[in-house]
Amino acid sequence: MSAEDERSQLPFEPKKKRQKSPKSQNQPSVKQEAEKQVDKKRTYTKEEMAIPKVVSQRMIRRVAGFCGVPTVLGIATLVASYLLAIYAHINLPPIAVLLVNMGLFGLGVLGITYGVLSASWDEERVGGLVGLSEFTTNWGRMVEVWRETRQKNV
Repeated sequence: MSAEDERSQLPFEPKKKRQKSPKSQNQPSVKQEAEKQVDKKRTYTKEEMAIPKVVSQRMIRRVAGFCGVPTVLGIATLVASYLLAIYAHINLPPIAVLLVNMGLFGLGVLGITYGVLSASWDEERVGGLVGLSEFTTNWGRMVEVWRETRQKNV
């Protein structure tokens, strides 16, 4: 496997054996047919397919931060507008409360995605506080897989 293949592969992704098709032979040999059948039947264990515990905990912490803060602020906005209306007799326009609330809950939803993608998927590397470099790396990996999948289906 070349260095380029290793860089594009996830740290916890099972190793794939890519065989080049023989150009000079029209008919594959019996050995090549047997190898293809073994490769097709190869199933991976749960440990090989699972995200490592360290990486999943890192993702959960980031999702809690990037999703939890806007969501709590969205709930606090509802409570604050209610308390202002009841105790201070300040009636905010309902559309303003709605738009602020929707914006904060929307940020919470985006925080789920950003939390997962901004976590370092490498077990040994923790990554940065905000995770912008990890996000660009992981986003690039996702786009690459989408393109490969689209080319296979066409």
